[in-house]
Amino acid sequence: MKRRMLGRSGLEVSAIGLGCMGMTAAFGPAMDRGEAIKLIRAAVDRGVTFFDTAEVYGPYANEELVGEALRPVRDRVVIATKFGFDIENSVGFTRNPTSRPEHIRKVIEGSLKRLQTDRIDLYYQHRVDPETPIEDVAGTIRELIAEGKVKHFGMSEAGAQTIRRAHAVLPVTALQSEYSLWFRDPEKEILPLMEELGIGFVPFAPLGKGFLTGTVSADQKFGDDDFRSKQPRFSEENRKAPGVR
Repeated sequence: MKRRMLGRSGLEVSAIGLGCMGMTAAFGPAMDRGEAIKLIRAAVDRGVTFFDTAEVYGPYANEELVGEALRPVRDRVVIATKFGFDIENSVGFTRNPTSRPEHIRKVIEGSLKRLQTDRIDLYYQHRVDPETPIEDVAGTIRELIAEGKVKHFGMSEAGAQTIRRAHAVLPVTALQSEYSLWFRDPEKEILPLMEELGIGFVPFAPLGKGFLTGTVSADQKFGDDDFRSKQPRFSEENRKAPGVR
């Protein structure tokens, strides 16, 4: 397995990481837990060192799964997880963003416990909170780094100016955003910014949330437990557009 350095941070990861979200949520019924653990450990055996989860996946169940699966090899892998949603006061796939400093300090303790670890290698702000200055968010993560609970700061789906403001307070190690052959928006402004600031870019949904695998058909039916049922790109009208099988 080839390796990559995320920007100029010094954080080295496998060129291919494993996003674990779909094992417990979002794409239909959860996997059998035992089979999911086998899958994660098989990835480690094949050289994958970069594993992605979030407290909101499940919620909570995904971090618990990843923590159990990676506990025997914790020092050989990089675990990335995310904060930034008011899970306790949300229902379904609609969640309100919140990154108040006191909220971050509260939820990191839960993530550490579920992941069965004493530090998070890469801690992403899952979505920007318009009510909390990004400088306050970066400052809080800087404090957690000083305490040894976090190693690197990441952001997800953030705009260029927000990234610049955060980076001025605390170097951003990586930005995670959607990027694939059918979603190339980051090429306009974000990828040039990553190169300028020395930030690593971690694409999610590189296979278009399943669309580019050829497994999504025009007559596909998505259950209520599949978040694609709520996405316009996967609407029946769009699935029946010319070129879609």
